[in-house]
Amino acid sequence: MNAADAVLRTSAILAAGLIAHGLLGRRSAALRHFVLAGAILLSAAVVPLSLALPSWDIRLPALSARPTSVSSVMTMAARTAGEAPPASSAVDLDTIIVIVWACGFALTALLLLVEGWRLVRISARAEQIHSAEWVSAARQIALSYDVRRHVALLQTSAPDLLATWGLFKPRVLLPAHVSNWSSDRIRIVLAHELAHVRRNDWFIQIAAEAVRTIFWFNPLIWLACTRLRRESEQACDDVVLGERIPAREYAQHLLEIARKCRNPRAAWVAATPMARSSTLERRIAAMLNPALNRRSVSRSSAICTIALLLAVALPAAAFRAAQTSPATLTGSVYDSTGAVVPGVAITLENAKEEKQQATTRADGRFDFPQTAPGKYVLSATLPGFRALKQEFELKSARDWDRAITLQVGDVQETISVRERRVTGPVGSPQPQMPKPLKVGGNIRVPTKTLDVKPTYPKSMRDAGREGVVPIEAIIGPDGAVTSVRVLTAQVHPDFAIAAADAVRQWKFTPTLLNGVPVEVVMKVSVEFRLSD
Repeated sequence: MNAADAVLRTSAILAAGLIAHGLLGRRSAALRHFVLAGAILLSAAVVPLSLALPSWDIRLPALSARPTSVSSVMTMAARTAGEAPPASSAVDLDTIIVIVWACGFALTALLLLVEGWRLVRISARAEQIHSAEWVSAARQIALSYDVRRHVALLQTSAPDLLATWGLFKPRVLLPAHVSNWSSDRIRIVLAHELAHVRRNDWFIQIAAEAVRTIFWFNPLIWLACTRLRRESEQACDDVVLGERIPAREYAQHLLEIARKCRNPRAAWVAATPMARSSTLERRIAAMLNPALNRRSVSRSSAICTIALLLAVALPAAAFRAAQTSPATLTGSVYDSTGAVVPGVAITLENAKEEKQQATTRADGRFDFPQTAPGKYVLSATLPGFRALKQEFELKSARDWDRAITLQVGDVQETISVRERRVTGPVGSPQPQMPKPLKVGGNIRVPTKTLDVKPTYPKSMRDAGREGVVPIEAIIGPDGAVTSVRVLTAQVHPDFAIAAADAVRQWKFTPTLLNGVPVEVVMKVSVEFRLSD
């Protein structure tokens, strides 16, 4: 799966979650929060799911074959002008995209880590509240919420911080001016913050922010995270109002807290702040609307939501975009040393036995324009090299770029020895003594004493290529590998060179046949696979 494919899959799931969120405007905030959380977490799981699920190809039209790097553009322009193509170019579009993504990922991850570190530092410096009024109110509310985890109440020195964070050891961070709060405000604030603990909102929000660091370039994830935070606050407001706290009284206390805790510089991404000014007006309007649905997520609603999200996520993970329109089939021909080979005669034959001819240019490249998807047989011939015949199928966009490696041909010689036939008697045969029979079959197989692992070629890893290199090696009588031969041309030479270099360094114990060291032929298959 390439990067564009992963972005399309995640975007499809996020878009489905945002659409469902909009359609559920008359349902409770808790259900909308559940839908958004599920969509965000499934968008992160779509790549692992795509590796585990069977693939279903979707035929999509392709505009044309286009180069994937700045160097390819320069090469095509030079060919059009009749000039020799440049030898190489250091500017690669794929590399630039990776660098830009890595910079954005590092920046967003750093901001999240800094906010987390600030919370840890503030919590370490905060003073735990032991007031009987606070402790008693927290205990009663936790009992009514069925919250069995110990919740620490911490008074900080920050005048603007009122938030909750932590999963197994939740902490409620309170501003410095809580000493003059009334009992009603204490009860309202604790009811709201412990509702976050009951719903595990901090963990869900942090998980969503982690997904956002990966897909930071996608505006859908930013929109989903913003709405997720807003719905979590409104869902906690609904829980507080469910505790029979008057809506007007709750709104008045929230406004007063917002006036004192307003600080535009503090984002507090890593916590769930109670009085965020950007959502205050919407929340108060929702509090004062008695017709709103304030129910929590029921078991049936959760099951239906999960089923609907999976109905979108599983096909998005399984479908593969395949090309249907003709495009230019391109490729490069190399020898076993990795050097490009010009002047190779290339023949492309389709299922209807229609043939096209091409010859590799000075850079080893060949082109077959307007090649439609389907099964083909590609043949390559050049004097001195083994003839190649390769069968393949063009399905996904990456199939239109081929890499071929030619092997050196076998040298054969036939010698005819002639002599006159002898006529007449040649004498009676002399009696011969019977020779003793030699009984064999006693063999001791070799054991590897030195193992050298092949190194994945950096050029192939950066290009996202995989391959399997079948090798035939000869182990000499002394246990050393005396000959290594790659058995296929359908592999990139970088893979072949890396595999052969490693096999040549292997050492074995001698192979004994009836006690005598002999040569033995060994078959080796080296797989180069990329993991996510």
